Formats: sequence, structure tokens, C-alpha cells
Amino acid sequence: MENRTLFENDSFLIVYKQPMELSVPSRFQATDERPCLLDLMRKNHPTLLPVHRLDFEVSGLVLFAKSSAAQSIANRWFEEKQIRKTYQAFTEKQNVALILPEVGEEVLWQAKLVRGKKRAFEAEHGKESLTKAKIIKIYKDGILEWNLSPLTGRSHQLRYELYRHGCPILGDELYGAKMSSNPGIALRAVMLDFENCPKAAEHGLPAVVQCKLMEHME
Repeated sequence: MENRTLFENDSFLIVYKQPMELSVPSRFQATDERPCLLDLMRKNHPTLLPVHRLDFEVSGLVLFAKSSAAQSIANRWFEEKQIRKTYQAFTEKQNVALILPEVGEEVLWQAKLVRGKKRAFEAEHGKESLTKAKIIKIYKDGILEWNLSPLTGRSHQLRYELYRHGCPILGDELYGAKMSSNPGIALRAVMLDFENCPKAAEHGLPAVVQCKLMEHME
């Protein structure tokens, strides 16, 4: 994707993050040599501030703020779950006997998640996780294409849920995938919806910002 910037005005910047790229610097910034999206964007926008992030292996839309005031407003949108995020994923189906939703049928997945050192897992003391999931297409080679909308923002939420339902994301070896996706994993944040965000229109944000979908070649 050549043009990384999907939207820009005086308050916000929405850009495309490539897989295998940090959204923001890691805690090992001094020695971490992995590419970082925020550092790259700050070359032209020195005062840019983070609002949210995607996993290193995940691609898609990331929202940055151009001022502390804009950052505070956007942080509140995420905290109050007013921004709707949509992801696209390609997965394998490891258990052929597993019963999944019909193509086009939207289901609500619920869990209580805890983030461990590397992976998320379920526990009674975990935080509530809610995900809307829908199979868009089943390809001839058995790959499934999903549309996913997390209603909560738990770490590794989508990756864990697909793994839990027997459909790990292509390339996601951490959650048991056997098929590869290069680079990164086949999970992309494809849409940010600001329709329910107070003051979004005042700050010039469109109702929806979208990026290009991934393609699966059978």
C-alpha cells in the first residue's frame, strides 16, 4: 500500500500500519530495532501523539492525534467504546467437525480474558471480552474469511477468539496456526467508524475511514 495516509486534518492523522511494524515504540526503545510507525510519522509531524495501537504482526488503520487536546478526546472515544472498529481476517479451520456460523450470520462471542506473558487466556477473574463475528466467505482451499468487530478492547482479543473457535489466523503461530501468512498474520484493521463519537464532526472527521481489504489467492 503506497499511500499510507488515509485521512489528515489539523487534529488527527489516520494512517496504514504495515504488518511487522510497531505502532508505537516498545519499552525497549533504546535497543529495539524493529520499525515503528509513530517514529516514521513524526518525521513530518514532530508533535504527533498515539491514541491506540495494533499488534506488531497486524496491519491496518491507526489513529494519531496532533495535539494533547485531540488525544484526550480520542482517548475518551475509545474508553467509552464509541469508535467502532472493523477487522478482516483469514483463518484455517483445524477441526472439520467444528460447527461454525453460517456464511453471513453474525454471532456474538463472549469471554473473560487475561493477558499472560505471551498469550491471552480465559479465567474467572478476567475482563469481559465481546466480539461480533461473521464469516464472509469459505474458499475452495478451506480458508475462511471473517468480518470482526470488537466491542471491547482486550489484548489479543480477536486472535484468541478465533483460536478458541478452532480457526486460528493464518500465520499466527502463537495461537496454533499451521498455515503461514507473509508478512505478519492475516488480520487487518480495515475500518474506523466515528458516527457515535461526540465532537467527531466538529474536528472534521468523516463518518467512516476505510482501507483496502486483503485478498486471498486460492
